[in-house]
Amino acid sequence: MNLDDFLKDIKSQPSYIIERRLNALVRQNYHFKHLNEENKDLVFSLVKKYKEKLRTGIGVSQYVINRDMYKLYQKRYDEDLTEVDRKHIREILESFKS
Repeated sequence: MNLDDFLKDIKSQPSYIIERRLNALVRQNYHFKHLNEENKDLVFSLVKKYKEKLRTGIGVSQYVINRDMYKLYQKRYDEDLTEVDRKHIREILESFKS
């Protein structure tokens, strides 16, 4: 599974499908093989937060994405996030942009 497969119809999918796709992405894609359980939970929590915003009709702006990415940048050493991880996380988050 690649990132495009994960992002396909992500806005309309229920949480358990997204979690299943995220697990498959981490297992099968070599870019995400080094993500540990905490980082995977971090990505999933951001996806759930964005889906909830879309469900209530608020939408996700570029400002919200940048704010969350800045928080990840500040915690990059604590969370062991590489530049590639942050790039892929940004792609996932920008797929929710309204």
